[in-house]
Amino acid sequence: MTLRMSYAEANRFGPSRSAIVAGRGMVATSQPVAALAGVDILRQGGNAVDAAVATAAMLNVVEPMSTGIGGDAFALIAMSCSDRVLGLNASGRAPTGATRDEYARRLGPDGRISGHTILAVTVPGAAAGWADAVARCGRMSLADVLAPAIATAENGFAVTPQIGNAWRGSEGLLRRVDTSAATWLIDGRAPKVGEIFRNPALAATLRAVAEGGADAFYRGPIAEAIVRCSDEHDGVISMDDLASHESTWVEPISVDYRGYQVLEIPPNGQGIAALEALNICALEDIGAMGHNTADTLHLHLEAMKLGFQDRDRYVTDMDFVDVPVDGLLSTDYARSQRARIDMARAQPSPSAGVPRRGDTVYLSAADSDGNLVSFINSLYSGWGSGITAGDTGVMLQNRGQSFSLDPGHANVIAPGKRTRHTIIPGMLARDGQPLISFGVMGGDMQAQGHVQFVCNVVDFGMNVQDALDAPRWRYDRSGADISLERWIDAATQADLVARGHAVQGHGGFFGGGQAIYLDHEQGTLHGGSDPRRDGCAIGY
Repeated sequence: MTLRMSYAEANRFGPSRSAIVAGRGMVATSQPVAALAGVDILRQGGNAVDAAVATAAMLNVVEPMSTGIGGDAFALIAMSCSDRVLGLNASGRAPTGATRDEYARRLGPDGRISGHTILAVTVPGAAAGWADAVARCGRMSLADVLAPAIATAENGFAVTPQIGNAWRGSEGLLRRVDTSAATWLIDGRAPKVGEIFRNPALAATLRAVAEGGADAFYRGPIAEAIVRCSDEHDGVISMDDLASHESTWVEPISVDYRGYQVLEIPPNGQGIAALEALNICALEDIGAMGHNTADTLHLHLEAMKLGFQDRDRYVTDMDFVDVPVDGLLSTDYARSQRARIDMARAQPSPSAGVPRRGDTVYLSAADSDGNLVSFINSLYSGWGSGITAGDTGVMLQNRGQSFSLDPGHANVIAPGKRTRHTIIPGMLARDGQPLISFGVMGGDMQAQGHVQFVCNVVDFGMNVQDALDAPRWRYDRSGADISLERWIDAATQADLVARGHAVQGHGGFFGGGQAIYLDHEQGTLHGGSDPRRDGCAIGY
């Protein structure tokens, strides 16, 4: 199966880069040194899964404010030996002591969980996810897969401009906690652009996991350091919380979009919001409307608003709540949601529908056997909680910030519960054959980025690089504001304002995506990497 992709108008959106085309293997991610680490694993005989985990571990070293072994991960894995796409949910759970009553006692019944406190820390799931992915689907040992990241953490890496600027902007956060300042700052300051930064503490933790597997993280000295850190900050994480953690293999959810299957991780991930929006858009001829015209943007924005409202109402851990996945993704529900959209007028803040029941890094990897991996790893916001566990080099995530204290909310905090997640890997298939692994980083931007990427490829025939280059829009659900990248023309902006959209920004850029297309007929790989980030696609 081959996609109809145009290369006749390469770089149609201004100076960028061409899609990378290769025949044996490819990795695309937000840091070149991480992509190179993944390709090196492929050259050593590893497969796409080995390369993905090696890349994720390297990103922990070179982009530590975005991701790490102290965070969570999700993956969609398509192995050529199987006709099933595997979903990996490597997100952690709330500690046993994280009851709604206890948090309400500390924060007040109407309180919110602050992201930069220990109460926002849930059990990290990434370590188990890395180990489980390699054990089930990889070809190499975990020790070999983690070796490049360990070496780079020990020997150091040169800080890039984008990373250096982000690091410098977080000095205040890192200084708040002594262990974070000791691990991530040099004499109280962020490393400068071009400076070599070494992280022996993180190297030691990665080496322990390489040698002892996930148990080395969830039991023993590393776990003890995490619990000790939690106790010191008045948290509730216990050794039992860590020792009982495990990843979950899940069945992806999907919708049909003009003959293509768009796959996402099921809740507790937010991918269902993207699928709901695509289901609504599928009822209209987007291609005839034109790319990034006012009509197209209006429909996209209104569909995304409805998807987000349903996400915020329904999405959580399906072990705790009966999330109406089938109802939300049904064609009948898409039609009823489409009927709520007025093409002449924006809805400022639509309510959730009633269906019938029935800061992050992304990477993509592919190999010559036809294996395709869509992988995402995150601390949630930049530097997660800002709390580093002792001398382990493990920055703890703050994903628990997403929990609600409202006892009637689907995502109310509870012991052992996984909170609603923003990080989502995506995959596009046709007739059951995986074609593209893709993802877009950036909190709520991820679901919106998925919608825009899929429409760019399917409705407008863009190659993966152009589909990532294309100007983006963003809906801010908290304020019902719309932001447009500066390449969307002023006339279109004015048209949207006339329809009632609160366009608050016209400039800057949003998200950061990566994608790899597997051309089964030619046996080649086509990679794209977002120019909004430092990264690249590397193939050979």
